[in-house]
Amino acid sequence: MITNAHIRATAEAYLREHPQVSDELAPLFGLLGQDAQLASRKEFRGHVTAGAILADTEGRILFIEHVALARWLTPGGHLEDQDEELMQAALRELAEETGIQPQHVVPLLDSPVHIDVHTIPDSSAKGEPEHQHIDFRYLFATGADVTQLQTEEVSGSAWHEADLLRGGGLKENVMRVLKERA
Repeated sequence: MITNAHIRATAEAYLREHPQVSDELAPLFGLLGQDAQLASRKEFRGHVTAGAILADTEGRILFIEHVALARWLTPGGHLEDQDEELMQAALRELAEETGIQPQHVVPLLDSPVHIDVHTIPDSSAKGEPEHQHIDFRYLFATGADVTQLQTEEVSGSAWHEADLLRGGGLKENVMRVLKERA
């Protein structure tokens, strides 16, 4: 299981590279200070999720159509008990949702390319109150393509230009790394 110590160390490493986002990550550090169980999806003050930003050989980014949200997003989701590290959780989510296996992707950074804190609305259907997701997003490259969608959660996939990425610094961070690697 991913520990709060691992989450803290990963977030602190990210902040050393991106000190300008310290205010945006204040909710995460507040929850760490309260000993919240951030790896548990039942921690409704807020919990950590992991995402994969996957670039193909042309620099396009993989998007999936999320069934429940009816939106195009990058792959990712909740942490599981068997996850030991955040990057590994992002790779697991990528494989589950798209069929692209970890041996077919290469991490482009050792730390997250972006960390996003956003509010998830309450869901009476799931019995979940409004809460925060702290999404640790990792950047990977691949020459592989989607092999099998997780149809209960994903209804489609498509490769799009990186400039379609949204969210406080995500697009800029991804485009900077892809340009450096080109």
